[in-house]
Amino acid sequence: MFSKLLIANRGEIACRIIRTARRLGIRTAAVYSDADGDALHVALADEAIRIGAAPAAQSYLAIGSIVQAARSVGAEAIHPGYGFLSENADFAEAVGEAGMVFVGPPPAAIRAMGLKDAAKALMERAGVPVVPGYHGEEQDASFLAERAREIGYPVLIKARAGGGGKGMRRVERQDDFGSALEAARREAASAFGDGSVLLERYLTKPRHIEMQIFGDRQGNIVHLFERDCSLQRRHQKVIEEAPAPGMTAEVRRAMGDAAVRAAQAIGYVGAGTVEFIADVTNGLEPDHFYFMEMNTRLQVEHPVTEAITGTDLVEWQLRVAAGEPLPKKQADISINGWAFEARLYAEDPVRGFLPATGRLTHLSFPEDTARVDAGVRQGDTITPYYDPLIAKLIVHGQNRSAALGKLQDALKECRIGGTVTNLDFLIRLTEEHEFRSGHPDTGLIDRETERLTAPVVPGDEALALAAIISTGALEPEMSTDPWSSLGSWQIWGDAHRTVAIDHADVRATVTLASRGRDQFAVRAGGSTLPVLVLDRIEGGARLEVAGKQRLIRFARDRESMTLFHHGRNLVFHLPDGLAGGQSSEVAEDELLAPMPGLVKLVRVGAGDTVSKGQPLIVLEAMKMELTLSASREGTIANVHVTEGAQVSEGMVLVTLMEEAAQ
Repeated sequence: MFSKLLIANRGEIACRIIRTARRLGIRTAAVYSDADGDALHVALADEAIRIGAAPAAQSYLAIGSIVQAARSVGAEAIHPGYGFLSENADFAEAVGEAGMVFVGPPPAAIRAMGLKDAAKALMERAGVPVVPGYHGEEQDASFLAERAREIGYPVLIKARAGGGGKGMRRVERQDDFGSALEAARREAASAFGDGSVLLERYLTKPRHIEMQIFGDRQGNIVHLFERDCSLQRRHQKVIEEAPAPGMTAEVRRAMGDAAVRAAQAIGYVGAGTVEFIADVTNGLEPDHFYFMEMNTRLQVEHPVTEAITGTDLVEWQLRVAAGEPLPKKQADISINGWAFEARLYAEDPVRGFLPATGRLTHLSFPEDTARVDAGVRQGDTITPYYDPLIAKLIVHGQNRSAALGKLQDALKECRIGGTVTNLDFLIRLTEEHEFRSGHPDTGLIDRETERLTAPVVPGDEALALAAIISTGALEPEMSTDPWSSLGSWQIWGDAHRTVAIDHADVRATVTLASRGRDQFAVRAGGSTLPVLVLDRIEGGARLEVAGKQRLIRFARDRESMTLFHHGRNLVFHLPDGLAGGQSSEVAEDELLAPMPGLVKLVRVGAGDTVSKGQPLIVLEAMKMELTLSASREGTIANVHVTEGAQVSEGMVLVTLMEEAAQ
């Protein structure tokens, strides 16, 4: 076994690898960019090496810098994690040429599966079923449009390189094919350096089921059963489970055999995942699943497989990389119970799942009911440079119902302050009937997006509590500083204060009346609630609200607060009283950056005439491409940015002429 391992990654997966390495007695070296100097993975490793600036291209994607860092600390092996360089054959080769072991498959296997079109042709020759479509070399736009017409709509355009939903577009009709192809190519070229695509028939009721496979250098290959990853948005997984609901022994055997054949066809070594799309119009059937792609790395959702098989897949990776045979044979691997994984992101479902940034003013997870794989701590900052994953929650139960109940409880115990998250969206998703009944499909979230992402409407009590918190009246120091308390006085009647707070872009006005020290009457909505402060504690307070004693928890900074209320994380923003208001008419004349990002494409210039909904700017932020469109028809007055510019949230990108001036 190795004595020192360098981890060529960051965040959650780097922390997860460090934990297993430490258990095996392997010293670890972390790498970090300028944005990650104080990151959790840096603190956990035995040593850490700076490799470059914050942009991934200058750090976590810089092959030479990472190999040199490994040499400088005397590492014997490099673990790539997932993402970044994990499926880069050139990186795997560079590691070997430097005299170190790449903890992953041989470069030839990575290349064989790296281009989806070639991989599908290879799988066909190996007897693995593939989705009907086009995966040839010809990339002329008119040729591809004709192939799409022959396949029949809807069709799926997919980047032939990479994964993670990048460079993928579903097209419903011929008229939309050209623009969708252009967007897919641009996104694929940006993410993978290859704008080539393939086409597939889009199955109208599909499920995404993948098989975890493992191979060693002795030629042994096994599978560790399936995971269902059908709950997706923008082709990225949200909640995964193992085993797959409704899976029969016959289908599992057929799918497992196909996955092993796929791995054997390329001489696979290490951890990998063979992904299938299943047509479940008539349920899961042994002749209605098709090969999509193979991920030649560890998957984000690997913990659910670990939970049901009792294995540590990172340990298996390290042992196989060190030349050891697989710890178990196929007959020794069995399924025990059920497991779910939910991905907690800093993102705003109400605003189309835009990634969010911010300092985590509060962060706590269930202690005993779930495994939590996190890459951040309380006080850390979610930056615009990398994937906004906060943590993965993994639960295990005797059966699906028990495991799902644990997942719901675990999500409701999470408390995250300082940024908006997808937590409420995840809770609603676990309550969705189709999912609860074991009939998920890849279109479920798209069908129910409006309901799943509708803002939580805070009740009068929540508004009242938020208003009191916003004044600072519940901070611990208030108990010793009477002059800064809300309990001010006046000669006639109670002292009043009006507080404006925003939740999900909706403003509420709450009136607080002081009735003596630590006693308030709060009017919110249609209710007036008497509130008595009994005790202040760090991050919370004991209150008596309308005669009932309550312990409330919250996180607060200068601009926002999060109230942890009945299993929900309610984020409120405090309007800037000095900021001038802006009418909706003026707002329509300006296109603003919804978040920090990089300007990838400017489609218009000053003097151009545009129609409502016409794409103006393409912005890339946190591994996601956003197309920003005109809010109305008009004439471009000015374009304030150029391609390649880095912009901040709220920055004016494009200005339209005032309608009267046109």
